[in-house]
Amino acid sequence: MRELVVLGTASQVPTRTRNHNGYLLLWDGRGYLFDPGEGTQRQLTYAGVSATQVHHICLTHVHGDHCYGLPGVLSRMVLDGVTHPVHLHYPAGGEETVRALVSVATPGLDLHLHPHGAAGEVAPGLEVRPLHHRVETYGYRLVEPDGRTLLPHRLASAGLSGPDVGRLQREGRLGDVTLEDVSVPRRGQRFALVMDTAPCAGAEELAEGAHLLVAESTFADEDAELAREYLHLTAGQAGALAAAGGVRTLLLTHFSSRYADLTVLRDQAEATAGGAAVVVAHDLDRVPMPRRREVRPPS
Repeated sequence: MRELVVLGTASQVPTRTRNHNGYLLLWDGRGYLFDPGEGTQRQLTYAGVSATQVHHICLTHVHGDHCYGLPGVLSRMVLDGVTHPVHLHYPAGGEETVRALVSVATPGLDLHLHPHGAAGEVAPGLEVRPLHHRVETYGYRLVEPDGRTLLPHRLASAGLSGPDVGRLQREGRLGDVTLEDVSVPRRGQRFALVMDTAPCAGAEELAEGAHLLVAESTFADEDAELAREYLHLTAGQAGALAAAGGVRTLLLTHFSSRYADLTVLRDQAEATAGGAAVVVAHDLDRVPMPRRREVRPPS
């Protein structure tokens, strides 16, 4: 199963209907918790998911609405008897804040701290890129390795079925038949999360080819001056980011409390998003990873 559980969608100030940030990506039996703001432990309960499902915690930066829920989540994991290793990823510039937050959590978790200070892979398949905000900030991308999709008619023509198909996939060749003879390339799924940032190259790299892009949309386009001042994205800029990257689905979040009605943000993002589907996130939403497009083998 691959789906995103939205735990909170508010930016600096939570509202009656929007908790502070929090996003749990469930990906093939592993859980990636991004930016647990205040109240994340309670939101996990409301969403019907468990802290025991978390294996990686990923902080984009150490502003409070993105990390003040960390001690509660860590303490809950201890209470729930989590025994597997938990990996905490965060910008190296936030070391002092992160260690302070960890220090007030209940001890007993097998917690591994992983500060990063440059673009690159920070865990298998998990990459970071620097963003442009008021403190050191990184966005995240989870990438499935590219593979190949088997074509039944080619397998049949080659006389392959049953266990022989698995052996071909493992070994790459079976007699005179290669894996390339009976399959076509399949690009791995890509998830990207771009939080607090002004438009920048790092955001563009994260969005490139994403099946699901979670992007901050703090301000409406008419408040672009505020976005420039505080180094955030407008809805139109989030849409343009998705369009430039060929994104399949853009999920808007991290909304200023000034917007009770989010329709205007959705409309502005849709106007610039090109072929990307635009979805407004609401607390406790579950968003499945978009399905891959149907493979069209060459004639």
